[in-house]
This record gives sequence, C-alpha cells and structure tokens, in this order.
Amino acid sequence: MKEFLVGLIFILGVLALSGLGLVLYPFLLLLGFALRIFIIIGLGIFFIWLLGKFIIFVWESLKNKPKP
Repeated sequence: MKEFLVGLIFILGVLALSGLGLVLYPFLLLLGFALRIFIIIGLGIFFIWLLGKFIIFVWESLKNKPKP
C-alpha cells in the first residue's frame, strides 16, 4: 500500500510540474526573447567601447611616436 501511495504522489507531482511548465511556457518564451535582445544590446555597447578604446590607443601611440 505504501508503494502505491508513493507512485501516486510521484505521478501527481509530475502532472503538477508539467501543468505549471505548460502555463509558464509563454512567459519563458518572452523572457528568452528579452534576454536575447539585452545580450545583443550589451554586446553592441561593449564592442563600440572596445573600438573607441582601440582608436584612442592607436592615436596616442602615433602621437607619441618619436620622429627620426
């Protein structure tokens, strides 16, 4: 009898979690799209900053270059 109750509780738990996953699927899908957009924007800002840092580095190295 104990094994039957454990199996029944397990099946009810799996059904509850799958139902919760089905209900939350649209939210998780939108969250995934938003996360992708935030990552793209963040990478864009990072690469623009990196480009500016590189340009300033090259500019300073050319400006301080000793003339022969």
